[in-house]
Amino acid sequence: MQFAKYLSVIFASTIKFVGGPLSGAALGLNWFETAICTMLGMMISVVLVIYAGAALQALFSRFRSAPAKRFTKRTRLAIRVWKRFGLVGISFLTPLLLTPIGGTILALSFGVNRSKVILYMLISAVLWAIVQTLAFYQIPGLKGMFG
Repeated sequence: MQFAKYLSVIFASTIKFVGGPLSGAALGLNWFETAICTMLGMMISVVLVIYAGAALQALFSRFRSAPAKRFTKRTRLAIRVWKRFGLVGISFLTPLLLTPIGGTILALSFGVNRSKVILYMLISAVLWAIVQTLAFYQIPGLKGMFG
């Protein structure tokens, strides 16, 4: 039963980082278990995107009828974020504003070394897993809602 709780937190944080701390609190895990599972969830997404991303991109390009537009509003925004913050900023903002998948794709789209992306995302995941988990566990009304 405990393993199922861990998997739930891991899965929630692979999609949206904040889902990990929320799930852990709701499932009654302690803060340390929640933080570890949240960090693992983000890193699973990062590694999957890094190593399966090239294969998926090749598959999607096969079925794409027209070449993608190069300078859409989205690409301009991505360029502005990259120029302003670089890999450190993208990694730092990923758990807060981006999804683990989106942040990794953004970092890779600028040609950053895969191992650097993994390292910076890991540092960010550990930091934000601890901060967000402790924040959720310290909110007075939250304990009453879930426990």
